[in-house]
Amino acid sequence: MQARVGDRLVVEGHTESAHRREAEVLEVRGEDGGPPYLVRWDDGHESLAFPGADAHVLPADADQR
Repeated sequence: MQARVGDRLVVEGHTESAHRREAEVLEVRGEDGGPPYLVRWDDGHESLAFPGADAHVLPADADQR
């Protein structure tokens, strides 16, 4: 997985109680765009994210398509 600042990290929910979550990538701390990422989640809090297999990245320019 690779991301850049401004991209969206999307974590898919797999149960009714675990909903899809999105975050804006604020900082990339891994090599070559890899994790971990400092992100701001859709509820406003910030955290360091180590995405799993249920996550994917939406490029920032995808919003303009």
